[in-house]
Amino acid sequence: MTRLHRAAIVAVALGAAAVAWGAWIPAKAVVAQHLLRRAWAATGSSPVRPWPWARTWPVARLQAPSLGVDEIVLAGAEGAALAFAPGHVDGTAAPGEDGNVVLAGHRDTVFQFLGELRPGDRVWLETANDRRIEYVVDSGEVIDERDVGVLAPTAVPTLTLLTCYPFETVRPGGPLRYVVRAVAEGGHEVE
Repeated sequence: MTRLHRAAIVAVALGAAAVAWGAWIPAKAVVAQHLLRRAWAATGSSPVRPWPWARTWPVARLQAPSLGVDEIVLAGAEGAALAFAPGHVDGTAAPGEDGNVVLAGHRDTVFQFLGELRPGDRVWLETANDRRIEYVVDSGEVIDERDVGVLAPTAVPTLTLLTCYPFETVRPGGPLRYVVRAVAEGGHEVE
């Protein structure tokens, strides 16, 4: 076997490994979403972990009906939670409470839709006790990651959705964040 043949075999093997890895990530996401929805359906007065070793659990369900978005929200905004779903940022109002409920998610997966939200769009947040609050998008803006003012408590019920920016970059992280602010429509609950 010549060097060229060996190089071709190695290249094909590496390509096959890359395809397998690329297929594994979406497959894992599909399975995770099934487990998250099952845990959400079972959540009541006590949290239900989506899988035995999970360090998080569903705390809310986020919907943007006009965009077909329906995501389960997990407790905490650490990497382990954000790998599967949006996460509730610790220290901000809990979903369903008055104040500033802050949710974070990855720009290239669960929060990719944030760039499509416009002022006036409706976003729903359902709590574990079946309360569904309707929020109306007020604004979307790019901020510096050091601007923690978006986490501050608010006098009116507010939903703050936070992700990295820009949306179309392949570089992870970066110093910019995209923030969508939505205000509860008079504390309006949808049926």
